[in-house]
Amino acid sequence: MKMTAGLEKAFIKQIIKEYESAVLYRQLAIELELMNLPGISKWLKSQSAEELTHADKLIKHLTDRDNHPVIGDIKTPKVKVTSVTETFDVALEAERDVSASIRELYAAADEAHDIDSRSLLDWFVSEQIEEEATVSEILGRARLVNEDGSGILRLDAELGASA
Repeated sequence: MKMTAGLEKAFIKQIIKEYESAVLYRQLAIELELMNLPGISKWLKSQSAEELTHADKLIKHLTDRDNHPVIGDIKTPKVKVTSVTETFDVALEAERDVSASIRELYAAADEAHDIDSRSLLDWFVSEQIEEEATVSEILGRARLVNEDGSGILRLDAELGASA
């Protein structure tokens, strides 16, 4: 069943947020590549790709329901980081922002009595809990090693292997 125009607009806003997050992660990957940390850069690139997958899930949900998503302006991040800790501070803030946006979308779907979106949005809520926890853990580890070269290189190797 086609969703209301207002709810469609809320979904499109989330699609744009996912694209912005993808661009942010890609920019962070570039920054870490320039710091000669290819493993962390690889992990950040995979996060960028995951954000694009999230946008695609939302787009498919709209098109499956005969809605017509039109992607609006995507704000490009103005970010330059100088450390691994700063990188993951930025990433965690972005994940928290996406989580808040997902909760707003969930509330809008509930308000519109849009039961058809519930399972998708439940998945997104769980995904965001996992994303925040993962980035928070990495940030904690970066803080723990206090930008020590050997500790950062180990984190680089581990994240590169997991990406």
